[in-house]
Amino acid sequence: MIKTTLLFFATALAEIIGCFLPWLWLRRGASIWLLLPAGLSLAVFVWLLTLHPAASGRVYAAYGGVYVMTALLWLRVVDGVKLSVYDWLGAGIALCGMLIIVVGWGRA
Repeated sequence: MIKTTLLFFATALAEIIGCFLPWLWLRRGASIWLLLPAGLSLAVFVWLLTLHPAASGRVYAAYGGVYVMTALLWLRVVDGVKLSVYDWLGAGIALCGMLIIVVGWGRA
């Protein structure tokens, strides 16, 4: 389960970076050259998706829980936004949902 969770976090990070860099270019006037690492990051994101146990709604639902936590951590670390107790609570609930789904794999 730890390997799957770490794979989810790596996938989410690649997706966020791949979307954040074009956002910097479009909204903040950053260099258009950021589109190159953004494209590479999205390619890594797609490749990482192929490493997940299966391409199914159950896997992507579990990934969504990790994505919520990763996006909020990005907001805190990269954007410097202080997270509220509601942010942490929501992320924790999303992560618990992911863990419940993953534990249920193979039991349904």
